[in-house]
Amino acid sequence: MSLISLPGTRRDLLKKSALGFGHLAFGAILSEKALANNSGTAAGPKNPLDPITPHFPARAKRIVFLYMKGGPSHVDTFDPKPLLDRDNGKQPPFALPKVLFAKAGNLLKSPWKFKRHGQSGLPVSDLFPHVAKMVDDLCILRSVHGTNPAHGGALLKLHTGSDQFVRPSMGSWVAYGLGTENQNLPAFVTICPTLAHGGVNNWGSAFLPAYCQGTPIGNASQPASKAVVKHIRNPRIDTATQRKQIDLISAMNKEHLSVAGSNQALEGRLDSFELAFRMQGQMPDAQDLSGESAPTKSLYGIDDPITENFGRQCLMARRFLERGVRFVQVTHSDSEVQWDQHSNLYQGHTKNAAEVDKPIAGFLRDLKARGMLDDTLVLWGGEFGRTPTAEAADGRDHNPHGFTMWMAGGGVKKGFAYGATDDYGYFAVEDKMHVHDLHATIMHILGIDHERLTYRYAGRDFRLTDVAGQVATKILD
Repeated sequence: MSLISLPGTRRDLLKKSALGFGHLAFGAILSEKALANNSGTAAGPKNPLDPITPHFPARAKRIVFLYMKGGPSHVDTFDPKPLLDRDNGKQPPFALPKVLFAKAGNLLKSPWKFKRHGQSGLPVSDLFPHVAKMVDDLCILRSVHGTNPAHGGALLKLHTGSDQFVRPSMGSWVAYGLGTENQNLPAFVTICPTLAHGGVNNWGSAFLPAYCQGTPIGNASQPASKAVVKHIRNPRIDTATQRKQIDLISAMNKEHLSVAGSNQALEGRLDSFELAFRMQGQMPDAQDLSGESAPTKSLYGIDDPITENFGRQCLMARRFLERGVRFVQVTHSDSEVQWDQHSNLYQGHTKNAAEVDKPIAGFLRDLKARGMLDDTLVLWGGEFGRTPTAEAADGRDHNPHGFTMWMAGGGVKKGFAYGATDDYGYFAVEDKMHVHDLHATIMHILGIDHERLTYRYAGRDFRLTDVAGQVATKILD
């Protein structure tokens, strides 16, 4: 016998539940309108680059990612391990991962000393003497972890949330969710990006609208002094004539769209024409560092050949940020060493740290002095860390199982260390922060609910964090 009394006919059912169906439909309509107004979904703003109101009050309104290509070693930079020093040369007293990128050797202590700095007393290795002076502004994340031990997969995981499929990049999701504060510059700029291990997919928009695509300025194989947007000025045609050309092209294509229907690729191309036209007015000035004072250039290390290249990138990033660009990425990479020290750890990490240490510290100081650090989220790190075990006697292998990144500004706790790896630094064990959790936390700091910022493609809703991601609320100030 049924425990529920049902109407005798379908007509009776509809009579008794009609108001309920109407309520559900009305609620769905309101929900769709709210998402379109507040999260930058497919309905989006009329001008795709217009600023979009975040889901809730944001701690930061812009982000810069200082990306260290190759994987800096956490146990040699921001995560000291006394037991690693004590047991140097011994076999690891713990089970190793089932999948290793290369054969693991014995434990290898850090060749650098750690010292406590600032009022917080957080330890930083001798590799970063300048950044160490800014440690009271850092929120050090010691328990980040991923799943892929290969550069290609790990880079894509960090930048897009997926190591297997082509997905929109982190910067593209931010541009999609928040728009930009300057209609004459892209929402997402990447300075000297690497062309390896995923290349354009690391700053691409995939199935998101084309305006979310990152705009690359130079690439890692050329010096930052040569990193400019090419053909930003037309030497043959004046601005008024260009405007007439674009208006004609736009009118013709809109007439086509009115007949053929929506075409995202074509609409994106028209948006790119408009943005390229507007960029002529502001991009040359944003790229031009000649007006910066000598003390400012010295602060970034531009007066030193060792730090000049990365210092230029950081100073250019500040200029984009203060002009309203929402997401800026700066990449430290070269074709010789990067941070991928399978051998010659001491020489490689010493070289790399020397190139970025002063520029990063100068960048933080400059943002702070200009009152920009409070509402700018600074993120530092690589695609994974390094093993506490040796490879080739004096190097370290890839380690996605536990590594360090840090944040600054943007309402995160200052002079604070979050999470922990085990006693030797191989695995994240306390307050573990998966890459999905990192992305969820970044989105939260920017005022975005990562579960609500979705885009429907190929019959399903996608988001940066896929079906995972927890906000690390303990790091929020």
